[in-house]
Amino acid sequence: MQKVFIVNFNSLYEILDEIKENLSFKIVKLENEIDLINNSDLDIMNFLIISKDNHKLLLDNKITEKNILNLNDLPLVLTKLLQLVNIRLMKLKFNHQSKININGYELNINSKFFSKNDLKLKLTEKEIEIILYLYNTKTKHDVADLQKHIWHYSVNMETHTVETHIYRLRKKISDLFKDENFISVSYTHLRAHETGRN
Repeated sequence: MQKVFIVNFNSLYEILDEIKENLSFKIVKLENEIDLINNSDLDIMNFLIISKDNHKLLLDNKITEKNILNLNDLPLVLTKLLQLVNIRLMKLKFNHQSKININGYELNINSKFFSKNDLKLKLTEKEIEIILYLYNTKTKHDVADLQKHIWHYSVNMETHTVETHIYRLRKKISDLFKDENFISVSYTHLRAHETGRN
């Protein structure tokens, strides 16, 4: 499981700790950045740092800016913060391979192109998130699951946003690639799971 280190930011840690069962990442509280630097179990793809400290010490110790989330625009709505964290963690996980093969398609994280043969489709950040999330898990998903992990909504909120994004993504793929089954009719099962990952 990916980790989010909360460094010298006790109020944020306490808020996230209260909802930790609903988070898709593990939170770790640290008093200062030296504790983080001394942590020998750091995998660059699996951690993010939220810190109120100056990041020079981290950068000097070969921790990249990709692993640091700057919260310059405080106050920040909690749902927006969780969205930022999850997007960054997802990117970190897949950044080492900017091109990902999914059932005969190529997803380029950097250029945001989804392609097959000579056809290319430009995707939005949210569409990439949806595809990566579905690709990275092996089970079918319902709308509530996508709400929780992609939009970070509670299960009792309207499903219209999720359904609209899935419908548009399916339509874009269908219109260009003539593929009705990449995301199944139930719109929560990515075809890559049926045939295995490439």
